[in-house]
Amino acid sequence: MAPTVAYFCMEYGLHEEFPIYAGGLGILAGDFIKSGRDLGLPVVGVGLRWLHGYSRQRILPDGQPVDDFPTYRADFLEDTGVRVRVRIASREVEARVWRTERWGNAPLFLLEPVAGDDAWITRRLYEPTLDCRVAQEILLGVGGIRALRKLGLDVDVYHFNEGHAVFAGLEMIAERMAAGADFRSAWAEVRRRIVFTTHTPVAAGNEVHAVRDLLRLGASCDLVEAELREIGGEPFNMTVAGLRLARHANAVSALHAEVSREMWRDVTGACEIIPITNGVHRPTWQEALGAATGLRATHEALKQEMLAAVAQRTGVRLDANVLTIGFARRAAGYKRSDLVFGDPARIEPLLAAGRLQLVFAGKAHPDDAGGRRIVANLVAMARRYSDRVVFVPDYDMGLARLLTRGADVWLNNPIRPLEACGTSGMKAALNGGLNLSVLDGWWAEACQHGVNGWAIGDGTSGAPDQDERDRAALYATLETEVFPAFADPARWVSMMRAGIATAEAGFTSDRMVRDYFAQLYTAE
Repeated sequence: MAPTVAYFCMEYGLHEEFPIYAGGLGILAGDFIKSGRDLGLPVVGVGLRWLHGYSRQRILPDGQPVDDFPTYRADFLEDTGVRVRVRIASREVEARVWRTERWGNAPLFLLEPVAGDDAWITRRLYEPTLDCRVAQEILLGVGGIRALRKLGLDVDVYHFNEGHAVFAGLEMIAERMAAGADFRSAWAEVRRRIVFTTHTPVAAGNEVHAVRDLLRLGASCDLVEAELREIGGEPFNMTVAGLRLARHANAVSALHAEVSREMWRDVTGACEIIPITNGVHRPTWQEALGAATGLRATHEALKQEMLAAVAQRTGVRLDANVLTIGFARRAAGYKRSDLVFGDPARIEPLLAAGRLQLVFAGKAHPDDAGGRRIVANLVAMARRYSDRVVFVPDYDMGLARLLTRGADVWLNNPIRPLEACGTSGMKAALNGGLNLSVLDGWWAEACQHGVNGWAIGDGTSGAPDQDERDRAALYATLETEVFPAFADPARWVSMMRAGIATAEAGFTSDRMVRDYFAQLYTAE
């Protein structure tokens, strides 16, 4: 019989109407609990109910993005009647536990403070201040364990999706110590029931906190300073703690596993990191590709739908007959969203001749000034090439569906190997969009150059002139391979079918969830 799994994550992307997600981590979590339900597997999700949606992005007349944080309807949440308490600094915080299965997902339990005086904790996802971030992680981890106990759920495996939930492991150790076990015995016992997923191949993206702050804020669960240091080091690294608390860990693509092993090779006591490549939920992301009208006709209808939405949101009407490239993802420097504009002498003639048009979307973290500059630069490019380039504001799941279903080509050009997976390309492939991507993340596994899409470059990385090399490869591939293929309808449809087959066979969340059960949850 399959083990019962409690999946902990700070964010869940189930639908744009329920904006308790920031980006790829949350969309993955939402797809995971949807596939868990579809497959009839014993999975529950644990998270937080955020008072405000992550952000609504507006573009000011000067081209600068600003973020608003509106409230949203959540009257579909069911109050379980369960209340739990956690200590944050000197205060006992009571939280209610909500439940939802609205989007065909496995049960998702969301904690939220009861008292107005504690509402600051879940006011906004990824609050940057230290005390608030740690308080959020205490509520998720410690509160999540206590909620599962009160709900009467008999959990076999606790899955921490990223390091935000590792205080759950401290709570589990403290429970066993309170029952009489010594620290090391309790740790060893707990470790048999925890698995961990690491996502971030950028060292600075792995969260750390001073041990004294964890003690001050109550995150220690009464473990002493020396015990906290043994688990997470000093400063306390949430990823290191995850690797030392878990019996197994996974990275989210084969290449990411190699990178992660190298990143954490000096961590004593860390568990092995294996690759389990992410996947996406087909019913959420794939439009029915009707046999009656044919694949090309279906794609053209989806493209028209996308271009109509782009025109409605931006006032820019793009040409449905022109090769349309989509690029939509979080605004981060390593993703190099503006790489294609780096050599005006190469890109401007292509745009002027009407050989291609580009649709961009994406948000920065609201407190990331560098990310906002990236968005402002994309807006500037859209204004410079106003009839061929467009930036669509307020990227969310709804816009993501439109773009990944309607784009002819899906562009991805990160600095290799910093893209852990890149699931938007899977969504495009499921709908017949052809990936044009650096060989990073999932595409390093999936790419059959010229058959189901194209690689940018040869997989090398780290050269001083890497941007210039990758940009030159991007232009060359466009001009010598993508444009000729687009001009040959029969070949293009053949490539679309190959891309769909690749995504359906190996890159769905159903496959991913089965892999988790086979390789993490049931393996000792």
